[in-house]
Amino acid sequence: MLHGIDPRVTPELLYCLARMGHGDELVVADANYPSTTTAATCRLTEVLHCPGCDAVELVRLITGLMPLDGFHDYAALRMEIDKAPDEMSAVHEAAWNVMTPRLPEGGVLASIERQDFYGKAARAFAVVQCTEMRPFSCFILRKGVIF
Repeated sequence: MLHGIDPRVTPELLYCLARMGHGDELVVADANYPSTTTAATCRLTEVLHCPGCDAVELVRLITGLMPLDGFHDYAALRMEIDKAPDEMSAVHEAAWNVMTPRLPEGGVLASIERQDFYGKAARAFAVVQCTEMRPFSCFILRKGVIF
């Protein structure tokens, strides 16, 4: 155990976050997401699991340790809902509420169509899967810099 680190942050997740550099991306995947398939093409090819965490809590844990990017056209992306790309689910809204105060100057929260999400996620640094059961509860977080 470490002081100040939530015990739900696994050693594997902590090591992953420490290894990531500015601009690297991390997928927060819900329970239905094809995490193993996606992770096979990522820098870390094994899925990092966070059982007992929903998507919003996992976003809170990660962004409490990892800065978000303010130098790109997005700091985080949410997976859009099929046939309702502008609709924000309760999970999306809650995750945005967590990330908004943690955005650096210039940081932007955006969305991406589900099929495009899969392609972008396949190039991420790693995939972290939670036990979130609500559909479309997936995010891509882009690591920023610490000033």
